[in-house]
Amino acid sequence: MDPAALRLRYRQLLLDNIVPFWFRYGIDWQHGGVLSCIADDGSVISGDKFVWSQARSVWTFAALYNRIEQRPDFLRAAENSIRFLLAHGRDQDGRWVYQTDRQGRVMEGATSIYADCFVIYGLSEYYRAVQDKEVLSVVRATFERVRRRIEEPDFHETAPYPLPPGWKNHGIPMIMTEVTNELAQTTGDAGLEPLVDVYAGRVMQHFVRPDRKAVLEFLTSSYDELPPPAGTFVMPGHAIESMWFVMHVAQRRGDRDLIRRAAEVMRWHLELGWDPEYGGIFLSRDIEGHESYLPHSEKKLWWPHTEALYGTLLAYDLTGDQSFLEWHEKVADWAWSHFPVTEPGEWRQRLSREGKPISEVVALPVKDPFHLPRAAILITQLMERMGANESIKPRPHSSR
Repeated sequence: MDPAALRLRYRQLLLDNIVPFWFRYGIDWQHGGVLSCIADDGSVISGDKFVWSQARSVWTFAALYNRIEQRPDFLRAAENSIRFLLAHGRDQDGRWVYQTDRQGRVMEGATSIYADCFVIYGLSEYYRAVQDKEVLSVVRATFERVRRRIEEPDFHETAPYPLPPGWKNHGIPMIMTEVTNELAQTTGDAGLEPLVDVYAGRVMQHFVRPDRKAVLEFLTSSYDELPPPAGTFVMPGHAIESMWFVMHVAQRRGDRDLIRRAAEVMRWHLELGWDPEYGGIFLSRDIEGHESYLPHSEKKLWWPHTEALYGTLLAYDLTGDQSFLEWHEKVADWAWSHFPVTEPGEWRQRLSREGKPISEVVALPVKDPFHLPRAAILITQLMERMGANESIKPRPHSSR
């Protein structure tokens, strides 16, 4: 592996492709925020704006400024989304709504707490750049509301897939692991550290099922398994992303055992998710072979691949296990030969199992500047750190 070459590849992807695409087609300078329903060629499908997309765009533009290059236009783009969020994103109780029209009129209210979580994530990253106390107060208030709400017995605000009564999902402790860990680093607030442990612990102690070698997406409210197909439903890309969230916590804490366990869980899902016939990572799997709980299981979407591109490199760096580098190269070869568009721009979002472009909507008609640029930003940072060593030598293979 050549860290300098990988750093250059992903930095060029960011600055020569992703950023120009979003500045040309995606940023809504007229009404604020970003257009979140656009096609892979930049044409507008709808002016509707998903609030989590606005918040995710804040993270990306602020992270470009903080972690890649301190260009004023990156901050300007982040601020454009923040203005839209603060003007249109909250209801009368301070909850973040799910969807607005282009001008900011609410189309669907506070049906997804993921919107709130991405507000925490995005504005926390922005605060690192500008130290705006008003922004931090919004972040803290949002975090406290989310922290309380997800513990209430009637909690179900997880659109686009609301939680049925008596269920818990992996997505909530997963995203709370990442946003709480990031907020703890942004603020230096030691009081957040026990909560990081709580959320990461819920993932690793409950949703990770060693006997099944899988992260189950749904459990009962008492963390028991549900019957199929909901109880046997696995999303490999989600599990891979979740494990690098846990690795970030473990890396910061110097917890080698947690790094090892998270890496092993990541490996399960690389193996489970890989299509042996056509290559690429399936969107979902059923660990008992039932029909998938959600449709489109055999589609190849861009985001599981981008999460695996970063996750495998992080796992290799933290464990020294050469097999993760081999997995990275396998995923990268398939992703780079199928997802990039022929003209400079973003990657395609949706492919058939065979790897052919499709226009069919999977889950939501959303394209926003997040999964691909985040992976490219994090890979660029990781390669800078790895390349700071005089040489990168293969380390002993870790035990499995």
